Amino acid sequence: MNRQLATLILCAGLAAMPALAQQKLLEAQSEIAFVTRQMGVPVQGRFRVFDGQIDFDPKKPQAGRIAFSVATGSATLGVAEADEELHKPLWFNVPGFPRATFLSQSIKPLGGGRFEVTGVLTIKGRQQSVVVPVQLSQSGAITTATGVFALKRLVFGVGEAQWADTTMVADEVQVRFKFALNGVGKF
Repeated sequence: MNRQLATLILCAGLAAMPALAQQKLLEAQSEIAFVTRQMGVPVQGRFRVFDGQIDFDPKKPQAGRIAFSVATGSATLGVAEADEELHKPLWFNVPGFPRATFLSQSIKPLGGGRFEVTGVLTIKGRQQSVVVPVQLSQSGAITTATGVFALKRLVFGVGEAQWADTTMVADEVQVRFKFALNGVGKF
C-alpha cells in the first residue's frame, strides 16, 4: 500500500473516532518535547499543536485505544530561522506531511501505574512500530501520563541529504511527553 494512502487512511480513522473520546486531553496542561544532539550539543524543541483521542480504563487496559496527531508545522526549537528549516522538505516537509500520528495497537499493564503502549508511529508517510513506556499518576480528577522514548529520525526521513550526516545531527531523538487527562478512572 502506498505510504501516503496509508497515512490518509490513518488520519481519516482518527477523524472518525469520536466514540473513543471517553477521556479528554487537557492541551494547555500537556506537552510533547524532543531532544537531539547537534555537533554533540543537546538541542531541545517541542511541538505546540497536537491532539489525542483516548479510550482507556486502567482496570481493563488491554481494551484501550489511544490515537495522537501532531501538527508537524508546530515544531519549534525556539529560534525562528531553525523553525523555518524544520518545515522544509529535508526535515518535516510540512506541506506534504502536515501531521504525524500515533495509533496504539496494544496496552500492557506493568503494575504501579506503569504501562507499555505499542503502536504505529507515522512521520512523513513512513511507519514504524514503537513501544512507549507510560507512567500514570492521579491528582483529583486529573490523570497525568508521562513517558520518554527514543526514535531514529532517519527511519522517518527527517533530516535528509546533507542532514543525514549523524556527526552533524544525531540520528537518535528522545521524545518526552506529559499528557493531562480528564475522565480516567481510578487505578
